[in-house]
Amino acid sequence: MLGLELVVLLGVAVLVGSALGDRLRIAPPVVLMVMGVLIGLIPALRKVELPSEVVLLLFLPALLAWESLNTSLREIRRHLTDVALAATLLVIASAASVACVAHGLGIGWGPAWVLGAAVAPTDATAVNVVARLLPRRDITLLRAESLLNDGTALVVYGIAVGVTVGTDHITAPHVGWLFVLGYGGGALIGLVTGTVVQWLRARMAQTDALRGQVLLLLAPFSAYLVAEDIEASGVVAVVVCGLMLSQSGPRTVRAEVRVQAQNFWMVATYLLNGSLFVLIGVELDYSVRAMGDAEIPRALATGFAVAGTLVAVRFAYYFGVAGFFRIVRRGTARASGTTYSGRRLTVSALSGFRGSISLAAVLGVPAHLDDGAAFPSRQLIVFVTGVVIVVTMTQALILPWVVRWARIPHDRTVAREEWLAESAALESALAALPDLAARLETAPTVREAILRAHQLRADTVAQRCASIPDDPEELAVHPVRLTDDHTALSLALLAERRAVVIRLRDTGDIDDTVLRRLQGRLDTEELHLLGHVPVGE
Repeated sequence: MLGLELVVLLGVAVLVGSALGDRLRIAPPVVLMVMGVLIGLIPALRKVELPSEVVLLLFLPALLAWESLNTSLREIRRHLTDVALAATLLVIASAASVACVAHGLGIGWGPAWVLGAAVAPTDATAVNVVARLLPRRDITLLRAESLLNDGTALVVYGIAVGVTVGTDHITAPHVGWLFVLGYGGGALIGLVTGTVVQWLRARMAQTDALRGQVLLLLAPFSAYLVAEDIEASGVVAVVVCGLMLSQSGPRTVRAEVRVQAQNFWMVATYLLNGSLFVLIGVELDYSVRAMGDAEIPRALATGFAVAGTLVAVRFAYYFGVAGFFRIVRRGTARASGTTYSGRRLTVSALSGFRGSISLAAVLGVPAHLDDGAAFPSRQLIVFVTGVVIVVTMTQALILPWVVRWARIPHDRTVAREEWLAESAALESALAALPDLAARLETAPTVREAILRAHQLRADTVAQRCASIPDDPEELAVHPVRLTDDHTALSLALLAERRAVVIRLRDTGDIDDTVLRRLQGRLDTEELHLLGHVPVGE
């Protein structure tokens, strides 16, 4: 029954922690980790330790798939230099710096490098903490960095663990091969899996929506499993597979299936992400008890020193790379990072959250060396990683103030591109309407009604496009209204129609089945008016 009790506690903790976070205006992951520590104090759960396989095989594939499905491939291509440098140079610099600090505090070189590699990568799911605070470009770069830097970190981690255990020896060809296998093998597996799933889904989704959803759910787990079996990067495989499906989905999948997938993934990833942060708190509590009171002060000091090192390295990287490109490219707008002011760079530097990858890595550290001796400082490494996750996540508490201090201009490109696309689509539909109506033999009255509705919508979108100011300062002072009189009136009429349908059900004039079918149509129309369109596929 302990497993069922833990599941119920996790669900309650996610609900209560998220609600408290919103009410107190504190980043929910911070509250959830505190809830996890409190759960760990329950006597029946004191012996609960989170296996690394749970994080690696249950949480990571699903969470990474959701993030990659909702990441802009176009923005990644545009800023590939920034992403590639952050995913390699920053990770290696972070791991090396942490290893030096940890060794200086009494941890052997092998375990110190294991710790450095574990805490070097940022967490893709934790980036959502600042998703509503920053413009699209900033969030895309942070997400892309978090999705891809895991491959570098896990290669360094594997080398460090192998050398410490005594099964590996460092040579340049061996290290080079591990990087090629990690990134190249993972990308290849992701491409193959994405191609197969795309082909099957295009056929299956047309006949059976539920089977299509099951296939989509299996895709990230399959890519991750196959990649790990050949010792490639499962993380890279899942990301590449997700990016492929995000590009093909809009062409091959029906609207009904997209809506189902969006709703399912939103609920599933909400629960998984929240549960993961609660479990981090539980694991931190377990580590404290496993170490003993005498070791805690040293462990805390090491944890804060490592967290401070990571923040300092991240600041040095962002400002150093920006300065380097200013010199090399002489301040051109295309320079990597040079379009950012010092304040904007500060926001990016403070957004380096650690999470699931770091936790899974340290939990996967073997208990014994090749000669049978205990792995040195293993429990200390686990505790320090937990402290680093907590400290970096608490940066989210000050980020809203830092963002306001940075005065980052509002991103008007999203609204402009959205309305440009809608305007072009409506114009094309209006141009094609006469031929389509003739081919489908549509009644003249229906054709005229649809023509008027589409023309009204086209005029509304054109007015919206014309109302977007060119000056970012003006946009910040006078934000564009996303709803207009037409939308407000349509929503009010929808509410009236829904009330009538419910009243007819209550009086027995229509059946519940009829109510549900009509309500489904009304709900779809309302979501369309509110702009809740499924993102990515």
